Formats: sequence, structure tokens, C-alpha cells
Amino acid sequence: WWMQHQGQAVVSTQSTGEFSEYHFFDDVLSDMKLTPADIEIPVPRYFTQDNEKDIKDRMKLMAETLAKYRLDETGDKKEEIKMSLEEAIKIIQVHERARQGCLRAKFMREIRAQEERERMLSLQGAPTMDPDVASTIIQKVWKGYSQRNKTIKLREEELIFIGMQPNLDIPTNYKDSPVNKVAKREEERVLIQSQHEREYQDALVNIKEKIREAEGPDIKENMQDQIRQWFIETRDATGKFPDYPSDDEGGSASIFKTKEGVEGEEGTNGEGGKKKKGEKKEKKKKGKKKG
Repeated sequence: WWMQHQGQAVVSTQSTGEFSEYHFFDDVLSDMKLTPADIEIPVPRYFTQDNEKDIKDRMKLMAETLAKYRLDETGDKKEEIKMSLEEAIKIIQVHERARQGCLRAKFMREIRAQEERERMLSLQGAPTMDPDVASTIIQKVWKGYSQRNKTIKLREEELIFIGMQPNLDIPTNYKDSPVNKVAKREEERVLIQSQHEREYQDALVNIKEKIREAEGPDIKENMQDQIRQWFIETRDATGKFPDYPSDDEGGSASIFKTKEGVEGEEGTNGEGGKKKKGEKKEKKKKGKKKG
């Protein structure tokens, strides 16, 4: 539903011709009765943990760049205003008198408001109330207050009973608390994850080195034989040795591509020749049967 509403908002902005990289969702938030914090996209923790090294390097580069291109602090300072001691004292006195005047005016307003309230109370006279009515109001307020306290206490006891809230009356050690155990388990998980990542990267390097040492000479010899065979086949076909492909043409990789293409064509031609031979044999058999 949120995505549908968002799509309608985007369509409405595009229809009005407002194309901008910054979108203002004030109207949408007010219509849906949401706050900006509700649509804020949180950054996943694994993103910061997996890219911690890149983030630190980026922050370090930004700090070095700012330190390198920072303007001279002396050039940013404003020119100081020069004045005599008497002028400075006069300015301070003016501001202090203004502050005291504002406080005095506020105090006088409060005194006048208090006098006005006392005058109105004296004109109205002392309020009279039936003792039974007064006692009923007091009992009502007190019963409501005591019942609210009892309800809060019962709710807390229920949360403690189902394990949703710790019992503050019983002194507990923070080391044995579930919160501390969860935090420790999360730290151990992050350490194990980073250790496995290092082992995985080291294993990639080791496997690559083992393959290079064990199968590297055979692969190299096989590739040299294929390149040598390509030179010989090209000389037999054209009568001269070809030029070695340049880097722009792909180097030795282009030789293997051409060989693969030729082998594929030969394979298809071989299959076609076999089919033709089979068809001829079938025709000969049919002719003999008719004879």
C-alpha cells in the first residue's frame, strides 16, 4: 500500500513537470500521518561490518583532503572592531539597564495580575459547597489514583511473570543478564565471521598457487603446442607464417578463439558428411530391392 501511494505521488510530481533529484514528502507524510523518521531507510549492520575497511579508508581520504585544501585560518577571521574603554563600558551599561528594565516590567505585570485575581475573588465571595458533595469528589479522585497505581503494578507483575521485563526488586548481575549474553554472542559472531572471511581469502590464494604449481607447466605446454600447431596449419594453408596477433586483436586469446571456431565448423561439416553418406547408402539399398 505504501509503495502504491508512493508511486501515485511520483506520477503526480512527474505530471506537473517537477523533475528533481530531491523529493519532498511533506504532503504525503501529512496525509498518511507519518513522521520523517518513519520513512528513514536504516543502513543494515552487515553493510557497515562487511565494508568497514572501505569506509575507514574513505573517511581517512576525506580527512586528508579537507586538511590539504583547508583555507588559512587567519584569512577567515573578521577584522576586530576597535573601541575605547569608555565606549565599551557605555555599551555594557546600556544593555544591562535594558535587561533590568525588562525584568522589572515582567515583575510588575505579575503583581498586577495577582492583584486582579484577588480583587475578583473578593467580589465573588468565598465559594460554598455542600460537605457531602466535597467528600464525594475527594473520594472519587483518591479511588481513581489508587486504582491506577494498582493497575500499573499488576501490569508490571504480569510482564515480569512472562519474562518481558526484568524484576528490579531482585538484584541481578549484569554479566549474567540476557542483554549482556546477547551482546557477547553478537561480538563472537562478528569475530568468527571476520576470521572465516580471512581464511576464505587465504584459501583462494593458496588454491591458486597450488593449481599454478601443479597444473601450470602442463597448461603452458599445451597452449604452446596449440599455438605452434596454428602457425603450421596457417603456413600450410597460405604458404607463409602469419603475424602474431597484437594486443589490440586479443593476443594469443584470439588464436584459441579461431581454433575453436574452426573445430566447430569441422564438427558440423563432419556430421553433415556422415548424414549424406548415410542417405546415399539408403538410396543404394532401395535401388537393389527394386531390382
